[in-house]
Amino acid sequence: MKIPFLSRATEFAVERLSENDARLLPAIHREDFVRPWSGGEFETLLSQQAVFGFGAWRVGHRAEAPAGFVLARLAAGEGEILTIAVARAWRRHGIGRELMEAVLRHLHGERAEALFLEVDETNLPAIALYRRLGFEEVARRPAYYDKPGAAKTAALVMRRDLR
Repeated sequence: MKIPFLSRATEFAVERLSENDARLLPAIHREDFVRPWSGGEFETLLSQQAVFGFGAWRVGHRAEAPAGFVLARLAAGEGEILTIAVARAWRRHGIGRELMEAVLRHLHGERAEALFLEVDETNLPAIALYRRLGFEEVARRPAYYDKPGAAKTAALVMRRDLR
């Protein structure tokens, strides 16, 4: 299902990811993660029945890398964001919010009870987005994320109830 949205005069469509999209995702993931996932890792995840994801493509550019993507898993009535990334060139265009809302719609359709995610305590834009979407901090994992040349940072575990 395509969900179109307009962002600063650029039209995007949010579409379900498939295993065929795996090769397009590592370049975006590499922009923000110390240990980015490979195309093979994305393909393995997308082949799992419990894993699903969405990408945001500029309309008419589906063969190119998406502007952003999200992967999630649903198990035992609870969803978990596995990773979300938006290409630096497309940040501050509402893409992260649209991707998260696609996950929330999917989980509502599956009658999931909650959605969890982990976010670096220093990623203030992401934390602000998650709070606007109704997530609350429920735990903290100290020294979880590696930072090249810096001290490790904590992961905030956040939850949103879906019922």
